[in-house]
Amino acid sequence: MRMPFFLSVLLVLLLNGCSDPEPLRIGFIGGLSGRVADLGLAGRNGVTLAFEEANQAGGINGRKVELLLADDRQDPQTARHEVQKLIDQGVVAIIGPMTSVIATATVALANDNKIPLLSPTVTTEELTGIDDYFLRVASGTDQYSSAVARYLFNKRGLQKVAVAYDLRNSSYTESWLGGFRKEFEKLGGQLIILQPFQSSPDQLFSALAEGLLQQPSDAVISIASAMDTAMLSQQLRKLGYDKTIAGPAWSATEKLIEMGGQAVEGAIFAQFFDRESNQPTYVAFRDRYRKRFIEAPGFASVAGYDAAQVLLQALDQGKEKDLKESILKLGRFSGLQGEVSIDRYGDARRPTFITRVHAGNFSVQE
Repeated sequence: MRMPFFLSVLLVLLLNGCSDPEPLRIGFIGGLSGRVADLGLAGRNGVTLAFEEANQAGGINGRKVELLLADDRQDPQTARHEVQKLIDQGVVAIIGPMTSVIATATVALANDNKIPLLSPTVTTEELTGIDDYFLRVASGTDQYSSAVARYLFNKRGLQKVAVAYDLRNSSYTESWLGGFRKEFEKLGGQLIILQPFQSSPDQLFSALAEGLLQQPSDAVISIASAMDTAMLSQQLRKLGYDKTIAGPAWSATEKLIEMGGQAVEGAIFAQFFDRESNQPTYVAFRDRYRKRFIEAPGFASVAGYDAAQVLLQALDQGKEKDLKESILKLGRFSGLQGEVSIDRYGDARRPTFITRVHAGNFSVQE
């Protein structure tokens, strides 16, 4: 028998009513391939875990969270293309980028489309104090670089330093260098050598190390990725340099110790992450992360998870179309390792730790 037309329509309506609601699409952009992908992969893992847990708990207001991944390959042009693709796919927000040079290259797209760009790890001061769609959960570079300057001068008595910095991420490295220099020279220290370089597989770190040792210094500062800092450290040690090596949070991923080995023992960094933290929220996260990814979390994993939680809290308020304002209204949130504040410009402030590589691990000094 043929079903009456009105019953057919009713059945279709009932079936549609029982279908799952449209998911909330959220993008992630970071360097997921290439020689410096450790930061992006760790951030992606932190975000992935947060969204998996949210979906297991029922999603946001009954809607599942769908994560769309994009690989910027640490290339500004690629990043702009990938961000536009995410926007075209209907994302309500993008977590990332993970590096400052990519953030400065993509913020205009976010502004034009009014899509929040929420970074776990970007710290350049170039984007500080601007009312735009770029937001973050990490403090600006000045907080970290000045902490390193004070520690080296006041606690270690170091007065002359040589500096290498990567121009491939100049938005970050020059910002960090500027903050360090201002504080170090104010204290009475000197930057005796400034050596810029372009990170690439063809970079001769032996020549870079030789250049940094043209004059005697108390420390070498490497403002570069973990891989480049590890390779530079190895060359410095081969040339007999036995003094302090230091750098920014960007260098302080697990890849630094994996690749640098004994050459990075004793190296000093300022970052927002305490691997030895006993805070219950972090310890529980660390255990879940290890079970999910078969490795310990690093600072980018924690920052990625924190950024995802900020976004989930804002979405839970049910104001998807005014998401930027919902994020800003949070003001403060409880991160995995303590309270983080976000001001009216979307700039964050969180605790800073001085860490030192000791016995193959990052150990908090202060």
